[in-house]
Amino acid sequence: MRRFKPFCIAVAGTVLIGAGSALADIAIATVGPITGQYASFGEQMKRGAEAAVRDINAKGGVLGQTLKLEVGDDACDPKQAVAVANDMASKGVRFVAGHFCSGSSIPASNVYADEGVIQISPASTNPKLTERGLATTFRTCGRDDQQGIVAGKFLAETFGSSRIAILHDKTAYGKGLADETRKALKANGKKEALYEAYTAGEKDYTALVSKLKQNGIDVVYLGGYHTEAGLIVRQMRAQGMKTRMVSGDALVTQEYWAITGDAGEGTLMTFSPDPRKNPGAKPLVERFRKDGYEPEGYTLYTYGAIQAWAQAVERAKSTDADPVIAQLRAGKFDTVLGNIGFDAKGDVTAPGYVFYEWKNGQYDYLK
Repeated sequence: MRRFKPFCIAVAGTVLIGAGSALADIAIATVGPITGQYASFGEQMKRGAEAAVRDINAKGGVLGQTLKLEVGDDACDPKQAVAVANDMASKGVRFVAGHFCSGSSIPASNVYADEGVIQISPASTNPKLTERGLATTFRTCGRDDQQGIVAGKFLAETFGSSRIAILHDKTAYGKGLADETRKALKANGKKEALYEAYTAGEKDYTALVSKLKQNGIDVVYLGGYHTEAGLIVRQMRAQGMKTRMVSGDALVTQEYWAITGDAGEGTLMTFSPDPRKNPGAKPLVERFRKDGYEPEGYTLYTYGAIQAWAQAVERAKSTDADPVIAQLRAGKFDTVLGNIGFDAKGDVTAPGYVFYEWKNGQYDYLK
């Protein structure tokens, strides 16, 4: 086992799949919640990864070799994520587009660093992921401290005279986002009226909703996922509350509306600029839609992560981690997300967060 030290180059050997053949497949993976309550996001990642591998292989592969995709299921569970990460390393996987939940990505990233496997998360936003100086760790999405600044400023400016509650689900993602938003809200001269934690996975939030009602809450900012947000919205409406729901990027799935129905009308959320609107992504988006799949949320962020890695490998003329890392840190990459690069920490250099609104069962930029 070897740990890649922060931004240093270590000695590493190339691992090829298939008895040392120069023409062997190159194994890569995507890992996320393929099962469990956040499986809609795992499906987004899987679809994006499959499309990227198909398209890259159709153009001759990488370094003249075809890519072979492994799909790992961590169910957004940290222990399972570590087990899957070790499994991927044992299979000789050179690169992982994953994980989804920050609580999974962070412990898994230690395994990848030890084993010299490059990780580019399309979705994990907790700052800690890239703040620990692991050379193998990157992401194509933004960070909660960036998202929280946008959310907190917006809440203070838009709902300055309203009573705001901040809720979180105790996860690395949910609490991290809620706390960053709370910090930004305070920096903009506004204090929340209520700060509460809830337990993810429950079905009945009546007690929490009653507390919101008793405290006269006008706006709920929720750090957490679409399943619980949707249930809380429904249960607020059931108690006659018109309280506005505001949240983050974990609401970018049609499953949110499937849970809320019309109760979700007017929900606001932050997310990066929608890559489906990128002109360069138009042919790919049309192909997805022709196949009956809407490439929302993190579908294209996963596709773009694989594109960036593949281009870095071509420039490095190797799948070894060290030269590929050097290329990822130094270059720009033409992807469905636009022309992107990575900073010294591994964070993507791309536009930040904007607000979206749910209307009539769809989400689009807030106008």
